Amino acid sequence: MLHLLPPVRICFILNPTSGTNRTQDVPVLLTRYATTAGADFSIRLTEYAGHATELARVAAFEGYRVIVAVGGDGTVNEVARGLLGTAAALGIVPRGSGNGLARHLRIPLDLPGAVRRACQPTFQRIDAGRINGHWFFCTAGLGFDAHVSKMFAKAGTRGLSTYVKVALREYRRYRPVPVQVQLENALLLDTHCYVLAFANAAQYGNNAYIAPRADIQDGLLDVCLIDELPMLRAVRVGVGLALGTLATSGGAAYHTSRHIRVAAAQPIGFHVDGDYVADATDFEVELTPLALEVAV
Repeated sequence: MLHLLPPVRICFILNPTSGTNRTQDVPVLLTRYATTAGADFSIRLTEYAGHATELARVAAFEGYRVIVAVGGDGTVNEVARGLLGTAAALGIVPRGSGNGLARHLRIPLDLPGAVRRACQPTFQRIDAGRINGHWFFCTAGLGFDAHVSKMFAKAGTRGLSTYVKVALREYRRYRPVPVQVQLENALLLDTHCYVLAFANAAQYGNNAYIAPRADIQDGLLDVCLIDELPMLRAVRVGVGLALGTLATSGGAAYHTSRHIRVAAAQPIGFHVDGDYVADATDFEVELTPLALEVAV
């Protein structure tokens, strides 16, 4: 006699403010596609910043096997933080502007495809990074990218076109900051920081590959340093980001390390998974291997 396994219990955590298409009734669509897939599921909506982390912890405690972040990279980060140390796995239905982790994990970007994937998961574990106590799963960084994230959050509109406009405007204003970077292999860099990126995954999002050789399961962060960004190098970096060739373009220097310390000559902004956090002068960055289970 054939005995069918019960469906995986799934909790969708939806950020209703994510994405550029606000005309879709996402809870109705989630219900339709998850029901078609035969899932045992519930849907919970976030109400404030940090709420997704709380909802994820509760759902994991309740025994849900897969907790799905329905939103952008910020929502994914919040849900993932709530799942560290639990028996639940992170699923993603990408609804954001960049969708960096979803793209790296090859999760479908369309709603029905992503829901089907979440309802029929296979599981693997990925590394997780932390900068000054703040967890990240895709990328974190200091300098221009953090500054642009801060300005982007104030722009009032979302999407790639808005991000590009903000980046071009701020490029004319931003100046690099002197920093000292201590890597795990005792290499000490006295340099300037225009961008200092710590990449667990290969890209920021929107297929902008800041660290095309990054491996999300290798126990190492790819450290990308751009010390200055004059116009010719800016063009080279832009092309390298788009084509995935930045590591061989000469536009940036790369190192790998599990533990990094940075001291800046003046306060400099930092971000986690695309969201600006704060300005600081001292940073400690570390990686925890295979800390998070994901449903892909």
